[in-house]
Amino acid sequence: MSALIGNIAQMRRSFGSALVSVFFVAVAAWAVLLIVFPQLVMLDSSLTKPARQLDSAIAAQLTADAATCVTILEQYRPTDAPAAPASDGGIAIPSPSTTAPTDGGLAIPSPSTTAPSSGGLAIPSPSSTAGGAGGRPYILQCDRTTTELQLVRDEAEGRVMLDALYDLPELGVDATAPIEDQIVEARAVGELAEDLVVTLREQEATAFRWSLTNYQVLTAARAIPMEPATLAADSASLENKLYSVIGLRYVEDGVVHKRLALITLVRTITFAIMATALALIICYPIAYNLALKSTKEKAVWLFLGLVIPYAIVELMRVYAWVSIIETNGLFNSVLDWVGVLSIVDGEAIPFKRYPLTVFLVIVYTYILFMAFPIVNVMSTLDRNQIEAARDLGASTWRVHWRVVIPHTKPGIAVGCISTFMLAAGAFSVPRIISRGLQGEWFSQTIYNKYFESGNSEVGAAYAFAFILLCFVIVAIFMRVMN
Repeated sequence: MSALIGNIAQMRRSFGSALVSVFFVAVAAWAVLLIVFPQLVMLDSSLTKPARQLDSAIAAQLTADAATCVTILEQYRPTDAPAAPASDGGIAIPSPSTTAPTDGGLAIPSPSTTAPSSGGLAIPSPSSTAGGAGGRPYILQCDRTTTELQLVRDEAEGRVMLDALYDLPELGVDATAPIEDQIVEARAVGELAEDLVVTLREQEATAFRWSLTNYQVLTAARAIPMEPATLAADSASLENKLYSVIGLRYVEDGVVHKRLALITLVRTITFAIMATALALIICYPIAYNLALKSTKEKAVWLFLGLVIPYAIVELMRVYAWVSIIETNGLFNSVLDWVGVLSIVDGEAIPFKRYPLTVFLVIVYTYILFMAFPIVNVMSTLDRNQIEAARDLGASTWRVHWRVVIPHTKPGIAVGCISTFMLAAGAFSVPRIISRGLQGEWFSQTIYNKYFESGNSEVGAAYAFAFILLCFVIVAIFMRVMN
């Protein structure tokens, strides 16, 4: 703290109080707007139960299903029955008695006949409804129009039903009843659900809305049915043995349970650490030659050789690797040319199926973030210290261990942190290189929760947990590096 106060005082003497104040205000605004505020928003979202899992959302869906059921059932009404008032919701279906000509778009066949369907949902003709005054074909929305719906609850709470929890009568649509009776039943369920939605939304607006439900999804175990032979092979895998040791996999009553989200998270962090270690191994000798061993002219050429590839956009560099590892890409073409394999006979190596390919491309993509900090710090080392160590009889290994590496520690720390964070959060590399043929990285899982399945609250929980874990790893590394 005293060192910080001393630095601030020195800055004021050098730049003046006004300029230093502007600098600190800008830094504070940047930290709040770009770091603190987004994280607080994400934390709030991660602690909020998904909207579609709320009791009011389930009741609202019941209202919509009931309205759609009424709309469809009215098309099966006997022709001599009195017309019913128009429905307020559901899917609009043209009158079965006539088919209006269309000026464009999709032609609607006459409902008097039922044409064979080549795909999608087959909708039977209303005129062919069995029984006339009773009976109907299967209608999904009518089947779901019942007050006996299961609500979303934790496993510890067991099955909680809508009618039992809110003291509703057990109503539904009887598929064997006359059409008129079914319409009445569907409307009764819809009106009941509509009133319930209003009440539940008022209660939920004032209720405490934070919970750890979304984080429980991250740690939840999924049952994976397997044949005995498959189970034995799965249990013999070294990877699965490690998952069993750390509690990410277990067998209960002959059924395998895996914590799939946590497995993806652990695999991603492990790959990121390995990528960081490999980048350090590659970059350290490069940085040493660039900063301490080369002449100025040679250092310029080495520096250009390191920087020029990164003048190209990252996405283009990733796609360049796609052309290298494709079935007819550079690697397979060279192996085919030397006679190791035959592409025509289907012997090409499927590089995109191997995790090592993604691993190496990530190292290549982010290696510059490891090299630059090490070069910058290492270039400040006085070469006379190296010469003095050698004059005292130190070996090359001892020179690096006792002289070069201790001096370069700050650069190594910055390079490792930057590379690890970029590798752990990599999205484009694993998605483009593997194209879904490998296990996804955790960044892809977060993306799928946000944009594919529409579970943004669960995605926020995944992202926030991921950030915390990365920060813990970085903090441990900084402590080790002192």
